[in-house]
Amino acid sequence: MIILPKRATIIEVGPRDGLQNEKSFIPTEIKKMFIEELKNAGIMEMELTSFVSPKWVPQMADAGEIVSNGLDVKIRNIVLAPNRKGVERILETECKAVAVFVGASNQFNQQNINKTTKESMTELIPIIQELKAKEYFVRACISTAFYCPYEGKIDPSETFKLCLEFVEAGVDELSVADTIGMAVPNEVYYLFSQLKASFPNTLITAHFHDTRKLALSNIFAALQAGIDRFDTSAGGLGGCPFAPGASGNVATEDVVYMLERMGISTGIDLNLLLKAIDIVRPHLSRKIESAYFRLNTLAE
Repeated sequence: MIILPKRATIIEVGPRDGLQNEKSFIPTEIKKMFIEELKNAGIMEMELTSFVSPKWVPQMADAGEIVSNGLDVKIRNIVLAPNRKGVERILETECKAVAVFVGASNQFNQQNINKTTKESMTELIPIIQELKAKEYFVRACISTAFYCPYEGKIDPSETFKLCLEFVEAGVDELSVADTIGMAVPNEVYYLFSQLKASFPNTLITAHFHDTRKLALSNIFAALQAGIDRFDTSAGGLGGCPFAPGASGNVATEDVVYMLERMGISTGIDLNLLLKAIDIVRPHLSRKIESAYFRLNTLAE
């Protein structure tokens, strides 16, 4: 008998991970409206933006304004920082939830932030400990947890060891990502079962890209492994500038539709979610291709 959760938490990553790969700069006011409408739809945890160098990710050049405008005490407002400089910028704001990230693959990590995985962890561990001493919520994002565009398949034991390092450093959450969308359900079930059993006091979140249209199948496998937290992006927006071939994140609306039909509550209003997507849609470089949006579009 399959035992599934009665409720699942959606962490909306559209404003950060979803928009970061857009070629044209999305107007800051549109981003603000997008974020506000996502909140209205019932999103309770969201990646707002990231404090990264605009030279490398121009879309995030307005991060300071987004943070000063977008914080809401009723939800968990998450801001990503790749290094100490980014964290120091967060400390100057009222944001109390920080996301750090590292690639399980050395080559991916070097392409992304010009450091090996070990070098990144050497830098991140004291930062995490300092943040926890200041009572921040810390989310650790593990990229290329299953496959890497440069190294191929990642041994699950390597991803597990990296997660263990983060847990021992004191993080509150592990977001484990299939960055290039190559994982299949049995691989997902195996890794998340191990993580769930080994780290019962740590929030564990699954992050899937839909490159090969396996994201929903992988979410079902993760549910079977006991996972009830999922990173998703409204409209299926996203991709990674440092992961060739990676498509967008799994669409929030498709995940919510599937979960609700399965009797798993998300607390998210699909009609309001479509309104949020419709705000940002005219400013995107590509069409919204999620199944739920296409079948229920508010666009003319």
